[in-house]
Amino acid sequence: SFFDHTVSKMAALAASLALLSSAALEMVTLEPHVKPYNAKTSSWTMQEKPLAHENVTLTVALKVDADARAALEKVFWEVSDPKRSTYGAYKTVDEITALLAVPESRVRAVKTFFEQAGAVARVNANKDMISLNIRASLAEAALSTSLHWFSHSKVAKAERVLRASQPYKLPASIAQHVVLVGELLQFPRVDVPKIQEAAAEPAAASWPTDCGSSCSGFVTPEVLSKRYHFPHSKRTAATANGNSMAVAEFQGQYYKPTDLSSFSAACSVDASVDTTIGGNRNSAGIEAELDIEYIKAVAQAVPLTVVYNAQYSLLSWTNEITGLADTPLVHSVSYGNDEAQQSSTEYMYTCNTAFMKAGVRGLSILFASGDQGVCGREGCGLFRTIFHPDFPAASPYITAVGGTDFVEKGVIGDEQVWADGGGGFSDTFGQPDYQKDAVAAYLAASDADLPPSSAWNSTGRGYPDVAALGGQKNAYCIATGGRFGGVAGTSASCPVVAAIFALLNGERLTANAPPMGFLNPFIYQNANAFQDVTKGTNNAGHRHGFKAIAGWDAASGFGTPNYALLSAAAMAVVHA
Repeated sequence: SFFDHTVSKMAALAASLALLSSAALEMVTLEPHVKPYNAKTSSWTMQEKPLAHENVTLTVALKVDADARAALEKVFWEVSDPKRSTYGAYKTVDEITALLAVPESRVRAVKTFFEQAGAVARVNANKDMISLNIRASLAEAALSTSLHWFSHSKVAKAERVLRASQPYKLPASIAQHVVLVGELLQFPRVDVPKIQEAAAEPAAASWPTDCGSSCSGFVTPEVLSKRYHFPHSKRTAATANGNSMAVAEFQGQYYKPTDLSSFSAACSVDASVDTTIGGNRNSAGIEAELDIEYIKAVAQAVPLTVVYNAQYSLLSWTNEITGLADTPLVHSVSYGNDEAQQSSTEYMYTCNTAFMKAGVRGLSILFASGDQGVCGREGCGLFRTIFHPDFPAASPYITAVGGTDFVEKGVIGDEQVWADGGGGFSDTFGQPDYQKDAVAAYLAASDADLPPSSAWNSTGRGYPDVAALGGQKNAYCIATGGRFGGVAGTSASCPVVAAIFALLNGERLTANAPPMGFLNPFIYQNANAFQDVTKGTNNAGHRHGFKAIAGWDAASGFGTPNYALLSAAAMAVVHA
């Protein structure tokens, strides 16, 4: 009958509306493979919830379609390979935005959702990320999660971080446009280097005394100049045509101008900061002052920018540097974590997209390889040995810098692997073409004495790419907290190598050649421009590690820089 027909139609309509309603409310967990916070395994201790009105800053990574990301990667390799005619033909911010081609409807849907949830939402220059500033209680509601403050269990001075204590979700209609919301699940690695006192006994007569008796026996700018063959002078052409460099500092790592002045005066260098992004407080952060003092000691004439990020957000940092119209050309970053520790595949994938954007703009990004040898933060395990590669050091799209020691303490000469220097093979990313031959030679070498194959992934991206002094035999002399002392770590190695490439950029810019951009294709094509390290193993006191041998190895890369040879190689390839 008509009545029955009408009732059945109404029932069908009601069912459809119910389906639509449930679809609209269907929630999707993002980064689903990240294990929730676990107090037993984390270096961080959960504390109180934020006050409801406290603001939290988050970064939403929007989905980039696979074909657009492939187009970005194609350009990345074209502009980064010295053997191609397209080497150095970098793109502008707007050109990269066009390559990524994130649909306006996607940007609008996600931005509107968070604005209606109470956030101030700012779309980045490339339209692939949205920065949120939102009250904590509103963020919890929008993301169906719970936020807590976390403090570091071993480093009392580390600033607290605000993170999710359980998984987070978005409505399906929004989640389809979003890769992740960061950094809700990622906990940073925090290391505070120990300060060593200067040796009581005087250093060998041949050891430089450029920084005076306060630095006796420590690595100084002149030690580095002698070993790595770069000009130890303020008068270089390094500032030509807008040369620039930067260090990234996170979470309470500020610098005291008085410390920088003390170092400059003692060592007769210019360790000054030209620009600070993100603010500074007049307090002495050992990591920050180490970075600043040594990137400037090596490349004194290159203007330095400090990019500070309070919440330890790698995503926020990449947004900052890739969005600046006049961004520094070389970036040194002493930051990282194990791939397995809260670094979801989605998170690493998003960071890699950002690293490619940087390379396409002509930026060089260098990361320290870590200071826990092959075992990483998590350790190698008690019953079954498993190595833990570092991220971002194991990303194929950045340059990883490992650590060395002098073979003979106090003698400027051959180097050996620092046992605690990070190195190994990614569990997530395959070997990029630029290193396949070098890695294959290492894996086939009869004297490599490779660790048990069950502990590592022989098909993964091998790192580090290069190395520099960073071990405890002769620590770096720094001025910090009103005094001088010695500090070790790949966080010393990284700014030194970054500064050397900043000097090379200066030479190229003076000759009206483009900067070097992503460095690895150049490095792997010019292995002979590095001082090979053939002694030592990065086992960090463990039974197994990767051994240094002739050529590339997963403990020291190709070895340490020889500026004279690197300069000749860099000036031999002038394109674009």
